Amino acid sequence: MIERYSTPEMSAIWTDQARMAAWLQVELAVCEAWTRLGQIPEDALAQIKDKAAFDVDRVCEIEQVTQHDVIAFVSCVAENVGECSKYIHYGLTSSDVLDTGLALQMRAAGALLQEETKKLGGILQRRALEHRDTVMIGRTHGIHAEPITFGMVLGLWAFEIQRGLERLQRAVQQISVGKISGAVGSYANVDPQVEQIALSLLDLGVAPISTQIVQRDRHAEFMSALALLASSLEKIALQVRHYQRTEVLEAEEYFAPGQKGSSAMPHKRNPIISERLCGQARIIRGNMVAAFENIALWHERDISHSSAERIILPDSTILLHYMLKKACWLIDKLNVYPGNMAANMDKSFGLLYSQRVLLALVEAGMLRDDAYAVVQRSAMRAWEEKISFLDLLRHDPEVADRLSIAQLDACFDPAHQLRNMGVIFDRVAALKW
Repeated sequence: MIERYSTPEMSAIWTDQARMAAWLQVELAVCEAWTRLGQIPEDALAQIKDKAAFDVDRVCEIEQVTQHDVIAFVSCVAENVGECSKYIHYGLTSSDVLDTGLALQMRAAGALLQEETKKLGGILQRRALEHRDTVMIGRTHGIHAEPITFGMVLGLWAFEIQRGLERLQRAVQQISVGKISGAVGSYANVDPQVEQIALSLLDLGVAPISTQIVQRDRHAEFMSALALLASSLEKIALQVRHYQRTEVLEAEEYFAPGQKGSSAMPHKRNPIISERLCGQARIIRGNMVAAFENIALWHERDISHSSAERIILPDSTILLHYMLKKACWLIDKLNVYPGNMAANMDKSFGLLYSQRVLLALVEAGMLRDDAYAVVQRSAMRAWEEKISFLDLLRHDPEVADRLSIAQLDACFDPAHQLRNMGVIFDRVAALKW
């Protein structure tokens, strides 16, 4: 399933070749650290660096016998290095290599996700400014409320994506941590300085205390950031699906020449990318649950987290990367229909100006509860009889006693309700990606 939605650059991070290459980086960094501390001779380190290599097929062949991936990997590297291989993996436990290597992979995956998130934010910002004056109806509970602009909607999404980016950046920082502290994290057979030197060479932080593994609340935080970002993409996609409904049609996905919407109905133009994003967000949220389950392990470590992570981390980063790219396409090419937005505003017979009339009556001296009753009376009749709200108010003696025709008509000018848009769009324009 995930393969279909993969992107080459993200998929490359999670191949067996890339995973073992990360392991080799860790092993070589540890050898370098031991050499600086005088445990490994300089000439031995030179030979290790020169000859250290692995072959994925050979590792898999050895693993068929050992039933242990890291032992198989170290054995394969030893076959290439020869005599000096005795210094490789010195004092380490498998998870020193696994978890530190995983941190390198997750950091690389996080960098790609951040890059694509910034692209999406920039597109949302650009289109928000493009539609800052495209007036449409705002809806609460799915019902006409008051006028907004489509630029506000896009700007709202831009700020949410910015928050998603910030969460992702913090989460990547949390998982950019390794450990070289041995079987139960006590440094029984490895000098703490080795950890400091090796992780510095890898540009990773040091877990202040570890067990046999880096603690999985870090990985759960990373998965939470992914799930939140995916959920924000779903929010955007769900709104696009609403806008594309035949009865609404205020915006719709780009429909390419030659594209088909239905095998049975030639007229169909379906929001397939938006629907796809909504469905895929559910996968990532489900994977987040597994990451939370991985936090509680027996004592200093069991292996129940490992099998789940080999699925949820590659799948979630690959899928989210794809989703971000599709969201960029969706917003960049989104068709927007201001004429339909204007027509839809008229479908509620002017009721969207009810609050402005209410406030005008209060300003004219009427008690608020009394003003509310007067306005609601005409509003309910306008809706039920499908007639002009403004006309009803013009003929209401209680309104006429307080407001002139000019004052009443001024209440039905959307410019008043949108007069503070400049504040919002100054904030949108100030976004930095």
